[in-house]
Amino acid sequence: MWEISKSFNFCYGHRVWTQELNKEFSLDSQCKCRHLHGHEATVDVTLRSNELDKSGMVTDFKHLNWLKQWLDDYVDHKFIMDKNDPLYTTMFKLNRDDVSLIPVNVQGYVGYVFEKRDKEEGYLSEYYEGFFIVDFPPTSENLSKWIYEFTKLKMKPLCEVSSVTWHETPKSVSTYNNEWGT
Repeated sequence: MWEISKSFNFCYGHRVWTQELNKEFSLDSQCKCRHLHGHEATVDVTLRSNELDKSGMVTDFKHLNWLKQWLDDYVDHKFIMDKNDPLYTTMFKLNRDDVSLIPVNVQGYVGYVFEKRDKEEGYLSEYYEGFFIVDFPPTSENLSKWIYEFTKLKMKPLCEVSSVTWHETPKSVSTYNNEWGT
């Protein structure tokens, strides 16, 4: 079995509105991840194969350029927000019917962006462009599985995805793989 990995760096913001702390293990009760905040992230995608292609590779690293482009377009310098977050309607000061979300697809559902709104100019338009909407709390655990799932589908004709590791910070890392078949 061979494995290769490629890393992608970008900045993003999020809020983990579901954060709760176990008082037995935490030194304080501050749920800092419930606040709007950002990170400089690195995502490592590891691919594997039992055999090498005719070039002697698992696959060419360039075959992940689509993911780099996708991350640049939709995640880099964006705020990833759960559409179920209680602050969702407050942040946009809109009723849910007043805002149109457009699905973003990579081999199936991935997330949503706001529809371009011609009547809104300047800062308001830029505000909407700064969000990527998902339907789960954007923890590093959920984000690593999210990238794993759609990358697995996209790369299936070439090789397997072994794991995705989401470095929220250099010291806080989450890895998702499907070794247990879940």
